Amino acid sequence: MATTATMSKRSLWGGGAEPFKASYGKLMMWFFLLSDAFTFSGLLITYAFLRWSAPQYEGDPSTFTFSTEYWPIPEKVFEAFPGLHGMELPLVFVGLMTFILILSSVTMVLAVEAGQRMDKKAVVKWMLWTVIGGIAFLSCQALEWSHFISGTDTATISDVVVNGIWKENYEIFGANLTFNQYGPPAFAALFFFITGFHGFHVFSGVVLNVIIFFNAATGLYEKRGHYEMVEKVGLYWHFVDLVWVFVFTFFYLI
Repeated sequence: MATTATMSKRSLWGGGAEPFKASYGKLMMWFFLLSDAFTFSGLLITYAFLRWSAPQYEGDPSTFTFSTEYWPIPEKVFEAFPGLHGMELPLVFVGLMTFILILSSVTMVLAVEAGQRMDKKAVVKWMLWTVIGGIAFLSCQALEWSHFISGTDTATISDVVVNGIWKENYEIFGANLTFNQYGPPAFAALFFFITGFHGFHVFSGVVLNVIIFFNAATGLYEKRGHYEMVEKVGLYWHFVDLVWVFVFTFFYLI
């Protein structure tokens, strides 16, 4: 009995078997995603703390105006849609972004399922659609950033320091890391950092997906006899989608 238990232990941790029925690569991906989850959690908790500690607009939302004195109402900030200048469409564009990213997660699921069936043609097809979805999301985010930086047609009047000089009743258009037309400077700084950090993850995911698509198209995984790399990259892509749900909730809904 002792000999059998000893041999079993050696085979388990000596590489003879996979703990939890997961390969080394999958386990390392899970460890990476766990550490990344802590990073995003810290950023979002910081945003929530500043969001609730900052002065809030207490009037009727219909009479809301941008001011650096209080935190902005999200649907008043993100109400533009490319090509529809002057129309107020609260959260419609960011809703479209969210739909695109979630849809790309569906195509990734289909790619993983096809890999399990060793269907090379289907893997290539669904990986291509996943790449297209990621690029579409990044393009939408670039448009959103462009509008956020350029600002609205009407300036926000505030007393600010410009190049070390105090200026009263200064007109502010758009947002950057110094000024913010929509509210306190911290709102713009956190928006750029957190959505930018997530955008970098999406960009990294697109690069990985392109590599997987190329390898699948050239038959590399078919020669190996498995499509595990599709599954590992799929875990990362699903994580990116899940994180966006929390970013969307914190920035655009609360």
